[in-house]
Amino acid sequence: MTAMDLAHEPVQGPALPPEWYAPARPDPVTRFVQRVWTKSPIWAAPAAMLVCMTGAVGYTLATHPAGAGAGDAPTCLLKYTTGFVCPGCGGTRAAWYLLHGDIPAAARHHLIFTFAVPFLLYMYVAWAGRRLFNWKLPQLTVSPGVMIAFVAVWGVWSVLRNLPWAPFTAFYV
Repeated sequence: MTAMDLAHEPVQGPALPPEWYAPARPDPVTRFVQRVWTKSPIWAAPAAMLVCMTGAVGYTLATHPAGAGAGDAPTCLLKYTTGFVCPGCGGTRAAWYLLHGDIPAAARHHLIFTFAVPFLLYMYVAWAGRRLFNWKLPQLTVSPGVMIAFVAVWGVWSVLRNLPWAPFTAFYV
């Protein structure tokens, strides 16, 4: 290359991001939730979670799902209309048995729910304790691989409990 060729080369300046690269503005619902979240007191999220959990426990105790008939409340719409056992079927009954201390009966109705409850309760206590009282409890973190494995096991178990021959009929609730 000669000096004359170099003089005609385009000059490379700093690369500016194109207009289409600018982050999109959040939708109105997201903006509302973010605005409320930033203005809410530190105790609001743990209190809201506690209210939801208390409501679920109250509903479970009030409806007595272990003694309910096939069409009585609470009922699963999928099971009621198709006869298939959904992935969450037996969860309310398992919660009822857990609240009464009958772990084997809870596991019989929904083994995966019964397995997950202690972890979920610990995760709530560790999160709320750190947020409200600055407790230094170890946080349980769920990696994507663990979550994928959990959902895969839950999916396989959900299919197996719908198979109409032994030994899978033992999973039917």
